Amino acid sequence: MNLEAYKGVYVYAQQVDNELSSIAFEMIGKGKELAKDLDTDVTAVLLGHNVKELATELAEYGADRVIVVDDPELEVYRTEPYAQALSAVINEYKPDVMLVGATAIGRDLGPTVSARVKTGLTADCTSLEIGDFPLNPLPGKEQKHNQLLMTRPAFGGNTIATIACPDNRPQMATVRPGVMQKLEREPGRTAEIIDYNPGLIPNHKYVEILNVVKQAKTTENIMDAKILVSGGRGVGCEENFQMLQDLADVLGGTVSCSRAVVENGWKPQDVQVGQTGKTVRPNVYFAIGISGAIQHVAGMEESDIIIAINKDEDAPIFDVADYGIVGDLTKIVPALTQRLKNALGQ
Repeated sequence: MNLEAYKGVYVYAQQVDNELSSIAFEMIGKGKELAKDLDTDVTAVLLGHNVKELATELAEYGADRVIVVDDPELEVYRTEPYAQALSAVINEYKPDVMLVGATAIGRDLGPTVSARVKTGLTADCTSLEIGDFPLNPLPGKEQKHNQLLMTRPAFGGNTIATIACPDNRPQMATVRPGVMQKLEREPGRTAEIIDYNPGLIPNHKYVEILNVVKQAKTTENIMDAKILVSGGRGVGCEENFQMLQDLADVLGGTVSCSRAVVENGWKPQDVQVGQTGKTVRPNVYFAIGISGAIQHVAGMEESDIIIAINKDEDAPIFDVADYGIVGDLTKIVPALTQRLKNALGQ
């Protein structure tokens, strides 16, 4: 494989019902950082039907170029036509880096495409950077430069692995939503727009969609919350989460939790924060009864203000907290809730 022929950082710009997903903008933001280190540019790949107008939005969020594949076969996501389309783009334009969001769609599309273009894929990445591989020089082994170093949780979130793909291109990764930061939108910013026809050929792998049933979620998306009241094993039981809900209601916030809470069946995984849950960046994050294991901290350490409540004064959570209260949460949380009610006139 001629690695020199592969240039540029490419991002799969996921859209559903002609609306771009936030992960597309997050990956463009990270892509700009990677592209700066590689002295190249960022290309967004937009697949769908009647979606060309979305290219303007991608340009305003930082894309230097947008490749649009518009075809009736791509109106609704199906593995085969989407995999054909993205594989064709990669084979035609030869990106050095190809990023896909680790969404339900991306986790299906990314591995399928990587197999077809004969390269590796690192799944569910929480960090991406350009560097040398191996990280430290080894006797008798060439250290390659300008490699994409892809970091992700491994072994159930109990350790962190940094992976590279030095001998194949493109270097592919799926990226966890909420981890990377999108750039500020620049209204009026433009990008080169390319219409590309991959020549889709329907085959026996094309499924026929008979009906689409949309179901509204009852759970709030904790990634969008400005205030999160998060509980851990130290909350004690499912019933005690009502205290956290009362506090969240006063502040207009949302309740979230740690992995231990989900494993105990007290809360659904939709509201889990951490490496095996969701990465959040609220304005205020309450960590109540949470010890502060590295797997949890990795999912919330970018919060603007972190307030920890824990009876163990040596709990690691206090190392990342801006404010800490040592004591019995069953007494502190109701008292705090009442004080806030009084202060807010509720």
